[in-house]
Amino acid sequence: MNPIVVIPARMAATRLPGKPLATINGKPMIVHMLERAREADIGPVAVACGDPEIAAVVRAAGGSAVLTDPALPSGSDRVHAALAELDPDGRHDVVINLQGDFPTMAPVGLRLVITPLADANIDIGTLVVPIRDEAEANTASFVKAACAFADGQTIAPALYFSRQPIPWGPGPRWHHIGIYAYRRAALDRFVSLPPSPLERRESLEQLRALEDGMRIACVRMEHGPFGVDTPEDLERARALLA
Repeated sequence: MNPIVVIPARMAATRLPGKPLATINGKPMIVHMLERAREADIGPVAVACGDPEIAAVVRAAGGSAVLTDPALPSGSDRVHAALAELDPDGRHDVVINLQGDFPTMAPVGLRLVITPLADANIDIGTLVVPIRDEAEANTASFVKAACAFADGQTIAPALYFSRQPIPWGPGPRWHHIGIYAYRRAALDRFVSLPPSPLERRESLEQLRALEDGMRIACVRMEHGPFGVDTPEDLERARALLA
């Protein structure tokens, strides 16, 4: 595999506008994301920017930035558009879509997320971590992945994703971390599809891939990053990275 990491970022956000440039310990959050991706050392890193001010900050930090149409509907579309400029000849056969609001991301997670693609039948790799308690299980913002790991295994097929506490019954539940490793052909296929019925119902774009018959596999981690979506999240990230 020859991966490339692309970080989609835009200034518009309902609960925390301008968050890519929010300062955490003296650096904009998007620069922290650049550093996490570089530390993984798995391939080149670029930022797919929805706004010129993000591109300016990325370039000032020595990073690669591509301006994309601010009207694009999702981070996946932004990554796909940036790839057309970054790698028009398709030399990179795997692209990691690393969200721009995970400043506590451990570099090992980026190394792990590509491992399911060693199986030629898998189209997309992603990450999950254990759900610790019923409060998390019943929180809609903690997206659940229906997957089951055989003894000693760290990779399992994803059968469904939901905001509800699935699966039913005793046993572990898994919190989905929205970082994806796409085969290049799978990303091309994904962005060509219209939003699917279950995607619209659950407001989860990964269901579009499952409904179209693509295969997603999950890699388990013990601890994952948290997304910075609110001012409270931002303060927590500042404390953790101090």
